[in-house]
Amino acid sequence: MLNYYHELLLLLQEEIPIHFLWSKVFQQIHLGLVEMQDEQGRVPIGLSFPEYITGEKYSVLGSKCRLFAQDEATLARFNAAKWLARLSDYVHCTSIRPVPEKIMGYAIYQREQPKTNKERLARRYAKRHNVNYETALERYSEMAQQTITTPFIRLKSLSGGNEFCLWIKKTIVAEASGATFSSYGLSAVSSVPEF
Repeated sequence: MLNYYHELLLLLQEEIPIHFLWSKVFQQIHLGLVEMQDEQGRVPIGLSFPEYITGEKYSVLGSKCRLFAQDEATLARFNAAKWLARLSDYVHCTSIRPVPEKIMGYAIYQREQPKTNKERLARRYAKRHNVNYETALERYSEMAQQTITTPFIRLKSLSGGNEFCLWIKKTIVAEASGATFSSYGLSAVSSVPEF
C-alpha cells in the first residue's frame, strides 16, 4: 500500500511551454528513480498525474505530478528537492504527506509504446534482420498513419542520445495492487491512489 506522497507542481510561465518543462522535470525524476532501482530494475516509487485528462483528439498530463511510496523514508531517500534543485524556479515540491484516508480510487499509469513511426520501425527491422534501410522501409510503406491521443513527455536517452516520446496511459482500476515500478515511476500492474 502506498501511504505517502510528494506533489510536484509545474510553475507555468508564459514564455516556457508546459511540454518543455515536463521534459526537464521528468528527466530529473527519472535520473533519481534510476538510482533507487534494485537488482531487478524495480523502483519503490510510483507516479500519478492528478490533472490527467483523456480526450478524443488528444489528452493532457496537466501541471501536477505525485510521487508515491509505501513509507516516508523511501521518499526522503529519493530526495526530490535534490533532483529538482536546478529547476526550482519552475517546479514546486511539497513536503512528504500521508495519503488522505478518503480517496476516489486507484489508477495504473503505464508506458505505452504505439507503433506509429515508419522510419523508426524500418531502422529497427533493418538492424535486427541485417537488411538495408530502404528494403526495410518498403516493408512499412502500406502502414496507415495513426493518431495517438495518449499524452507523452519528450525525453532524451542518456545512453544513446536519441530523443523519444514516453507515452503515458492511465487506466482506472478497482483496487490497490503491487508497489513496484519502472525507472519512470510507471507500471502495467501496480496502482497508485487517486484523490
